Amino acid sequence: MAMVYTDRIVELGAVPSTGTIGDSYDNALAEAINNLYKTELIRQRGPWRTVEQVELATLEYVWWWNNQRLHGELDIRTPLEVEHAYYADQESGQPAPAGQGSR
Repeated sequence: MAMVYTDRIVELGAVPSTGTIGDSYDNALAEAINNLYKTELIRQRGPWRTVEQVELATLEYVWWWNNQRLHGELDIRTPLEVEHAYYADQESGQPAPAGQGSR
């Protein structure tokens, strides 16, 4: 399957979004989020009877993740709060501070 994917990417003249070959950190962020999704939703609320149940629960989880779940990497804020702060900084002409501990 990977060869079909790679061949299609080349055929389209596109650049794959994957990282270097053999790099164990290649997809670490996606894997971390997938693990949280499985831990916080799939294993907690299962067993699931239908795909539709999982789809609806996933929609609810994504809303919760972005609007209510506090993230340590975001100074115990939600992604929505961080996004609002970013755009407020853009409108004020002040650059958004970088790194943890900034608001």
